[in-house]
Amino acid sequence: MIIRLVRPDELTALQELELAAGRCFHEVGMPEIAGDEPLPLDELARYRRAELAWVAVDPATGGPAAYLLAEPVDGNLHVEQVSVHPDHARRGVGRALLDHLAALAAAQGAPALTLTTFAEVPWNAPYYARCGFLPLAESELGPGLREIRAREAAHGLDRWPRLAMRRALCGPAQP
Repeated sequence: MIIRLVRPDELTALQELELAAGRCFHEVGMPEIAGDEPLPLDELARYRRAELAWVAVDPATGGPAAYLLAEPVDGNLHVEQVSVHPDHARRGVGRALLDHLAALAAAQGAPALTLTTFAEVPWNAPYYARCGFLPLAESELGPGLREIRAREAAHGLDRWPRLAMRRALCGPAQP
């Protein structure tokens, strides 16, 4: 699959993709997450303008099969969202997006990728652990990650166990 920056005409497709990917949460007893609204178009556009939004392109249709949003947090690149359409799940598409971001972040000198996720959902924390992410203790969270966790708690996401994770990177000048 080709990974590239999101185009302006794909923002609505990202919302549709997010809704489709979210339906999987019904399977693990989290209907509130499954029914959560996707990010608004203006917020998706902000990530796109900042060149912090990527898609993995479905070779058959040319449209997004998955997407990833990132932002700088505490000196690292933080994975804000990764969504893979169920039709493309379990094919390495999410991992390819994460690896793409890791390569970009390392080239820019970022020491790590971070993310927050559900601890017990199979395609969340256990999956990210297989992709090289390690759990962070509360004492290891920087101010930016603490703020993200506080927003998530205010949104009700702490109803289910959540955690922050980190994937160390080796930049060009590092061993």
